[in-house]
Amino acid sequence: MPSSRSRAVVALKWLAHGRGLPPPSRQTGEAAGYDLCAAVPEDEPLLLPPGGHDLVPCGFALAIPPGFEAQVRPRSGLAARFGVTVLNAPGTIDADYRGEVKVILVNHGSAPFSIRRGDRIAQMVIAALAQSEIVVVDELEETARGQGGFGSTGVGA
Repeated sequence: MPSSRSRAVVALKWLAHGRGLPPPSRQTGEAAGYDLCAAVPEDEPLLLPPGGHDLVPCGFALAIPPGFEAQVRPRSGLAARFGVTVLNAPGTIDADYRGEVKVILVNHGSAPFSIRRGDRIAQMVIAALAQSEIVVVDELEETARGQGGFGSTGVGA
């Protein structure tokens, strides 16, 4: 059956400190995310203390086509094993941004976490954006939920 999915061609430009690293890659054919590697110096691992956070460079810039974005998300293995995750998850890379891709990592674990050159630190998902417009109105249409917010639908089945 033919796919109706949108296809984006994303250009990647290596920066000097990223050369030699593998490009973002999906680990399986149906994986949604491209793994991102740390572009820290070979001889200077970055140490995240418990409770600490830092901006980790990836060593490249992107040209994302209009109508798409890149979302930077945690890698589940790092979160489950070490308590390390993306602080602003999901981070958004807009189509008009041309600077270096960096990841804000936070260590929620109880031990320091060392990030070495080439470590897979996050994943990036390229997503199509719906065209939208915000229109100011005096009234909103009613729904069954209404103004029920955080926790209003309960936790049970």
